[in-house]
Amino acid sequence: MIGLNLVYAVAGLTFAAFAALSLRDRRWANGAFHALIALSFLAGDRLGDVANGVLVLALVGIAASGRMRRAVATEPAEDRHGAKVFVPALVIPAAALTGTLLFKQMPGIVDPKQATLVALTGGTLIALVLTRLMLQARPTEPFAAGRGLIDDIGWVAVMPQMLASLGAVFALAGVGDVVGRLIGEVIPAGSIIGAVLAYALGMALFTIVMGNAFAAFPVMAAAVGVPLLIRQAGGDPAIVAAVGMLAGFCGTLMTPMAANFNLLPAVLLDLKDKYGVIRAQVPTALPLLAFNIVLLYAMIA
Repeated sequence: MIGLNLVYAVAGLTFAAFAALSLRDRRWANGAFHALIALSFLAGDRLGDVANGVLVLALVGIAASGRMRRAVATEPAEDRHGAKVFVPALVIPAAALTGTLLFKQMPGIVDPKQATLVALTGGTLIALVLTRLMLQARPTEPFAAGRGLIDDIGWVAVMPQMLASLGAVFALAGVGDVVGRLIGEVIPAGSIIGAVLAYALGMALFTIVMGNAFAAFPVMAAAVGVPLLIRQAGGDPAIVAAVGMLAGFCGTLMTPMAANFNLLPAVLLDLKDKYGVIRAQVPTALPLLAFNIVLLYAMIA
């Protein structure tokens, strides 16, 4: 059955190509970083927990060494293709949407739980073929351009996965249960508004600290979402989860820990204020958080 095995294989081979290009250009730290990511995608399930832990520590060591270099700026190539250059890019979302709808009807061939990721991967492969057929791009050109972008992004590229893993570790360690006991001592018994406030504000605050709503969700779901809002108050699990994630995303808008969203754009755009993106987003994040609190309370009460 086609599932994450295809996604991981394509991602691993892509990072392997980035590593090869970096090593060819004697960018040793970049090459080692990309090679380790490729190894994690291609063989992570066979390395074991200890080896994967060492691999992550090696990634952190390379990133912290300061030896990773940004891509060398190049002059844009002459545009010879006009609007055709947008076709491969537009094929990707179209294939992702179409494939998601079709693959879910073929459970024996494609894992229904991974239909969207499989479709997105397939769309990317189709786009690569189209760049060759329509734009006459050399086979290495898309990977060279992708390598340049990933070099600009640097270690921030793996931050979402790292933080999501941290959330899973917190959940397995029982952090959610501890937080739930502490909140239970503060919230009056049976208070829906108290539970809603604790859940939504907790999602935002944990996201601010951890940098990723996916990392905060396991903790707050175990602490408040499931026991108080779903089991006790009878809330719809889908609504509780969806609005909780939206509240967490409000925290994403206000934290430098979400470096890939908030600090990286400032670097790429050479903004004088590296926190300028965050300052611009706070006036949107706070009213949106208040709206999510009101919405969740209205859907449960």
